[in-house]
Amino acid sequence: MRASVSATPGIRPDILAMRGYVPGEQLNSPDIVKLNTNENPYPPSPRVFEAVRAALTGDKLRKYPQPLGDDFRRAAGRVLGVDPDAILVGNGSDDILTILTRAFVPAGGLVVSPTPSYILYRELAALQGARFETVRFTDDWRLPRPWPARGAHLTFLPNPNSPSGTALTRDELTAFAEAVGGPLVLDEAYADFAAENGLDLPARFPNVVVTRTMSKGYALAGIRFGFAVADPAIIRELVKVKDSYNCDVLSLAAATAAIEDQEYYRGVWAKVIATRERMRAELVELGFEWTFSDANFLWCQREDRPVKPLYEALKARNILVRYMDYSGYDGVRISVGTDAEIDRLLTDLRSILAG
Repeated sequence: MRASVSATPGIRPDILAMRGYVPGEQLNSPDIVKLNTNENPYPPSPRVFEAVRAALTGDKLRKYPQPLGDDFRRAAGRVLGVDPDAILVGNGSDDILTILTRAFVPAGGLVVSPTPSYILYRELAALQGARFETVRFTDDWRLPRPWPARGAHLTFLPNPNSPSGTALTRDELTAFAEAVGGPLVLDEAYADFAAENGLDLPARFPNVVVTRTMSKGYALAGIRFGFAVADPAIIRELVKVKDSYNCDVLSLAAATAAIEDQEYYRGVWAKVIATRERMRAELVELGFEWTFSDANFLWCQREDRPVKPLYEALKARNILVRYMDYSGYDGVRISVGTDAEIDRLLTDLRSILAG
């Protein structure tokens, strides 16, 4: 017992009590079909590789990067139709979520999120020494009305949601922004695959911050880049909280090139959505229940058998999917892969279910 105490001198008791966020398995052998962490199955735009090669020339790596990512902010402002001063860059959207929690939530404060959703929100609240409360989605993955948790220091709303892939309509988002009664983070990690989004809400509601990632839609999970859109007055305060240089030269170059090549990525998103719909139809034929997804994954459950053994059987065949158990929401989240990867998944599922 003494060894466990002495090994962690001075660590806060609440940190010792935390489980900590557990990322999806990262087994990157060429033999693995990796459908567990919602990475884009297609490569980034060729412009990204050109931009990274250019960033490696001369003395660019010797000097600090732009602290606010001005080139990216101008490019994203043009593409997305927002004020560049309304954009904050980060080392992935998780960095942005951390900055927001640090800026808005005092020790002992309150963070709220619907559930089941992104489990990192709980850990961010714990790191801040704040309380964390959840509000259960309705059976059809909508928000309860009236919203029962007004007055939180920060409310997280993932849209599209994970693990379900479901998304609220624009009217629902607008109504929620009006009703929540405090700062609202609209976490749009999967918005590139969705029919609607809330990117215009910060201009209409000063309490709303929209967060985005380049990991999913833009196939840049390996460089770690995300951003937020909010009222410029909020962005100026968030800059005080972020690390001085939280995005490096290479990630800034890659992200700027990516967001400027919308034509390329629209083609990628269309392919992912087409494969998602084919997956849905074939998984239904195999007896899976599903929720309508606006993301690059499907949330699948079964009534006739537990799904964890299916996850384990697929893993034994070098196919990774994400098993999740959310107190009654027991299922597997399956990322959309290439057509060849999904063919292999379906073939192996048929074999497992037949056995």
